[in-house]
Amino acid sequence: MKTKNIKDARSVDELLNIKYGAIGTSKRDKFEEKAQYFVISEMLREGRKAAHMTQDELAEKLGTKKSYISRIENGKCDIQLSTLYRIFEFGLGRRISLLIA
Repeated sequence: MKTKNIKDARSVDELLNIKYGAIGTSKRDKFEEKAQYFVISEMLREGRKAAHMTQDELAEKLGTKKSYISRIENGKCDIQLSTLYRIFEFGLGRRISLLIA
């Protein structure tokens, strides 16, 4: 059977299957994890900008360092759920809800 190329993909799901493997494979799981970190980091960056705050201002409000906020926004560190909650609820005044599917 011929191996499919990315150019053969007809949907996003098919593209991901070709590039990273089927859902449940190690390579695909790693990709999905990184994708979720990216989404969270973008939500944080957008929320901070919508609140008209700098990384310094958010860090000061949370009692942490700008470098920590930067690492989160750049997806360079793991973040605990309690920290994520504190950043959005206390730091940015946004409600956070969790959906487990």
